[in-house]
Amino acid sequence: MTDHQVIFMPSGKRGRIAEGTPVLDAARQLGVDLDSVCGGRGICSKCQVQPGVGAFPKLGLTVAADALSPFNAVEHRYDEKRGLKAGRRLGCQARVQGDVVLDVPPESQVHRQVVRKAASDRPIVMDPATRLHFVTVEEPDMHAPSGDLERLREALSDQWGLDDLTLPLPLLARLQPVLRQGKWQITVAVDHDSDTITGLFPALREAPVLGLAVDLGSTTIAAHLCDLSAGEVRASGGVMNPQIRFGEDLMSRVSYSMMNPGGDAEMTRAVRDALDALAVELAAEAGVPAEDILEAVIVCNPVMHHLLLGVDPVELGQSPFALATSDALRLNASEIELTSVGAAARVYILPCIAGHVGADAAAVALSEAPDQADDLTLIVDVGTNAEIILGNRDRILACSSPTGPAFEGAQISAGQRAAPGAIERVQIDPSTREPRFRVIGSALWSDDPGFAAATAQTGITGICGSGIIEAVAEMRMAGIVDARGLIGSPEQVGTPRCELTGRTHAYLLWQDGDRRIQVTQGDIRAIQLAKSALYAGARLLMDEAGVDHVDRVTLAGAFGAHISPRHAMVLGMIPDAKLSKVTSAGNAAGHGARMALCNRGLRAHIETLVRRIEKVETAIAPRFQEHFVAANAIPHATDPFPHLMAELTLPDVSFNTASEGRRRRR
Repeated sequence: MTDHQVIFMPSGKRGRIAEGTPVLDAARQLGVDLDSVCGGRGICSKCQVQPGVGAFPKLGLTVAADALSPFNAVEHRYDEKRGLKAGRRLGCQARVQGDVVLDVPPESQVHRQVVRKAASDRPIVMDPATRLHFVTVEEPDMHAPSGDLERLREALSDQWGLDDLTLPLPLLARLQPVLRQGKWQITVAVDHDSDTITGLFPALREAPVLGLAVDLGSTTIAAHLCDLSAGEVRASGGVMNPQIRFGEDLMSRVSYSMMNPGGDAEMTRAVRDALDALAVELAAEAGVPAEDILEAVIVCNPVMHHLLLGVDPVELGQSPFALATSDALRLNASEIELTSVGAAARVYILPCIAGHVGADAAAVALSEAPDQADDLTLIVDVGTNAEIILGNRDRILACSSPTGPAFEGAQISAGQRAAPGAIERVQIDPSTREPRFRVIGSALWSDDPGFAAATAQTGITGICGSGIIEAVAEMRMAGIVDARGLIGSPEQVGTPRCELTGRTHAYLLWQDGDRRIQVTQGDIRAIQLAKSALYAGARLLMDEAGVDHVDRVTLAGAFGAHISPRHAMVLGMIPDAKLSKVTSAGNAAGHGARMALCNRGLRAHIETLVRRIEKVETAIAPRFQEHFVAANAIPHATDPFPHLMAELTLPDVSFNTASEGRRRRR
């Protein structure tokens, strides 16, 4: 088969690619982060590229005009409906036919996300599974021959009461040199959860060993490197989940696995490599060797759980959504290809709750402990797939709700993930309808002196999830959007910022020359669909519990931590409650992972608690659609939201008059 030289700019990554390969697949093969929300189905247009034509002497390439396949029907349709910039192609549709240089424009790159998942400062009672034990081992004696391992076991039994410990083969190879280097004194790291020796150090080791608490999300991978003696967080960090290039949401990844033989193995490799690299990065930040990491605790949703383990997630994409296993798992790190950590390091993965409610939800339950409270608490872990928990010490229920990636900036006309330059806060004056905003990377508002200088380096690049939520809620509070989600005309609203775009209107948030950021009618609809799914899931749990209100609401997750409770309530993302009782738990799943890392007794607790949690399946619940439709209104079609209305009054506006409706129908 003929292959061709393909070069991606600005990264400069290049390689030989078989003729007929879609550009998106070529990007994946070469490790180019070309964005794709839909998994290559020609729906999202995020994978746009700009092919060059002519001579590129510095690259040693001449590109013919037919280096890519001709425009196909999908690209023509997209161009007619939304418009492609001159020269642009959809990477999932264009195929390689010759040597080619492809520019990946900024909006098509998977930007390095600002992974805002800081470690919680809440105290944890320390009882780690991995502990250090210093022993003196008898020297070998020709008159009483026995192996070094046998004498080490005798020492551990005599001096610590530890019996029947397993020594993995990689450590057996190190035992003799370590014993002799320490002059028959040795520090042994033991994982008491599995009775396994996980580390050998000559003489007395005073430095602590380390553990990794990992929140493996569908969009980001966040981790905390912890001192296993004191619980101190030595380093925290995160990376984009590289599986994003196979599909932004979980079902896109399941679909990719279904449609591409070996696709699941490809995604497994990507996430394991990212985890291993993150471990090295955090160890370097803490100034310690990665080999000192002897334990990891991982929490993740069911699809990520299966892909991490190398299990094809196809069964999670169809009823009855069967898990390969829902039990907690205790593994060798090498089994999931964490090769940079200690050679005998161990991994604990929290149990899953149900087919769409994973170990991350279990970690949230561990962190927030609704089972130990009298108040009825609704916990919402907001993300591409939201996990929702409702309960108190009497009863706990859980479900997941398919909110989609709109809350993370996808499916939004100017949307992007949280990165420097993205609009994250919005305020709109209800009298003038003039906006002001803040962007990630600057503490200044857009009307503050010095804002332009402060944002000169990053620019204003788009709007992230928290920004679009605040924008839509502010538009509702300012009377720019009515209860049904319709944006009014300039005459109806009283501002030229409401601009006609085709048959609907859009609100102009920012403009600089030709660069514009609008909130379109399509953006409002995408947010309505996402928030309706979230609200409907919460209401289903309330129905099952037989209640019409909750005592408190907790917004969890990195994204949840940056949502304004007031704006979330105006939008109708969550059921009505006193605003003073709506709080953020930050990265509760990550904190739950740290708890399980630092206290092995909590592992038994969560394994027992998960069996108590009642699962509600939104996919087959009869009332889900009813709640979903009612929740399309902003904040809601039938729920009066008394607590919210006690604090503010929403404008009583309607922009869909009968005459306008007739004109549209004609």
